[in-house]
Amino acid sequence: MKKISRRSFLTVCGAAAAAAALTACGGSASSASSTAASVSITASSAAEQAAGTLSGNVATGGSTSMKNVIAALTEGFAEVEPGVTVSYDPTGSGAGITGATDKTLDIGLSSRALKDEEKNDVDGTTVALDGIAIIVSKDSKVADLTVEQLKKMFTGEITNWKEVGGDDGEIVLVGREAGSGTRDGFESIVDVKDSCKYAQELTATGAVISAVEANPLAIGYASLSAVGDTVAMVTVEGVECSEDTVKDGSYKIQRPFVFVTNKSVALSEQAQAFVDFATSKDAADLIRTAGAVPVNE
Repeated sequence: MKKISRRSFLTVCGAAAAAAALTACGGSASSASSTAASVSITASSAAEQAAGTLSGNVATGGSTSMKNVIAALTEGFAEVEPGVTVSYDPTGSGAGITGATDKTLDIGLSSRALKDEEKNDVDGTTVALDGIAIIVSKDSKVADLTVEQLKKMFTGEITNWKEVGGDDGEIVLVGREAGSGTRDGFESIVDVKDSCKYAQELTATGAVISAVEANPLAIGYASLSAVGDTVAMVTVEGVECSEDTVKDGSYKIQRPFVFVTNKSVALSEQAQAFVDFATSKDAADLIRTAGAVPVNE
């Protein structure tokens, strides 16, 4: 919550002292009353400043993987600017970038870096980093995979779990739909772009996790910020997916969480305030609590 500034406080105190002095020296009742009213207005103004002065809506939408991060940032921002509503439409990174481009969103949300051709119309601001966890059933015997093994598994060159140290059984590949930032990030890093042999292509991070949880032969990928204890995360080349390994770069399968804004129009005052808050040091703990890795602290 914003605090009343020292200057505002001194202004209120000074006005109050003036009113008291005027009354003590025999000033007229009307003058005293007028000064007291001025004090009341000044104090009210300072109180409004303390409670936040902005109002209106900030329309965000896009990456479903950023759900927890946006929820945490929205809750924290509400304490600073309670008059502002931040809306969120989880439609996928591609739709988030499109929304910023066609100005139907104040802030598009993307869980991948912008492509060169997209940068003609929009700007991207990284607010956090996210590890893309490789997930399997909790009953799986496979605890570690290399990037090369993942590449061969997702392109159909390796089709049985026993080829990578697991039980005999056909590997079931679960992934996200085309346009998903998580999918784009995973496929780009593992070098399997547009060549994966998915058994299931699902439209939300939670759906991928649920599908892997339900099938002991399944493998998929999901945002670190979304993975709970219903599935197991395998290490990649001996490195676990965690905040520390994402931040230091030792975990190889990671991507940025990006705020996307249109280059041709200025953000509204409330939207700019939300961007400033999300990229400030004050938001670092909120981002961390949501399971992602802050970049500003």
